[in-house]
Amino acid sequence: MKSGWLADVTWPSVDSLCHTPSMLQIEDSEGVRLLTLDRPEALNAFNQELYHALASALDDSADDDSVSVVVLTGSGRAFSAGNDLIEMGAQLSGSAERPGSSGFPTLMDAVVEFPKPFICAVNGLALGIGATILGHADLAFMSTDARIKCPFSSLGVAPEAASSYTFPRIMGRQQASWVLMSSKWFSSQQCVEMGLAISVHEPDDLLDVALGHAVELAALPLVSLMATKRLIGAHHRASIELARSGEDAAFAELMGGPANLEALQAFAERNVD
Repeated sequence: MKSGWLADVTWPSVDSLCHTPSMLQIEDSEGVRLLTLDRPEALNAFNQELYHALASALDDSADDDSVSVVVLTGSGRAFSAGNDLIEMGAQLSGSAERPGSSGFPTLMDAVVEFPKPFICAVNGLALGIGATILGHADLAFMSTDARIKCPFSSLGVAPEAASSYTFPRIMGRQQASWVLMSSKWFSSQQCVEMGLAISVHEPDDLLDVALGHAVELAALPLVSLMATKRLIGAHHRASIELARSGEDAAFAELMGGPANLEALQAFAERNVD
């Protein structure tokens, strides 16, 4: 439900414009496309389908001249719980699609290449990719209920989404080392202090604020917005690609190893009905 001055704006579904699995909701208004991760029963964790759905939605938005700005948020109490660990465990056991065919790199390609303003409205829990995607957001707004966690060490794996580069660049090496190594929770206010988000808002105000900024940007010439984003990111593109390559290699080496299998087994046991 949208409140405040955006309450009177009509946000029609654009399901008819592109294939939209129910786990990703897409709405358009005033040059802004709102993408809502909608797996609340799984805390909006990314399985293969959601990775590909969001990647496709970003690619479609990049090519759609009627869209100037994209806002990403989540339904329920989570922004995203990161990678679907149940599916990851099934992949490693051989009962599901192997990790090598993961939709994760497909999504990351879409995020890194996205040429228009990309805004995150972090409404709740953000783990893994739910946290590291903020390193690629042009603006991030967070709810007072939101908090992030990079659980890579506790899962026996390595950082992802070029966070080994974006986080030190944004927050400094020592703070980034603590965030990426400690597997601890960090509050929305801490995220603002670290430079990972621009501001914190009450839950009922969060989407209004994010969409309000998006609408303001969308009213400006798109060519200028895209040029500015391109120039801001130009000096970092090669470093992001290098970080992704190194992270992918480290992740592949560690996933399925003793520490990772132990962590996944513990998670599976905690989630047995």
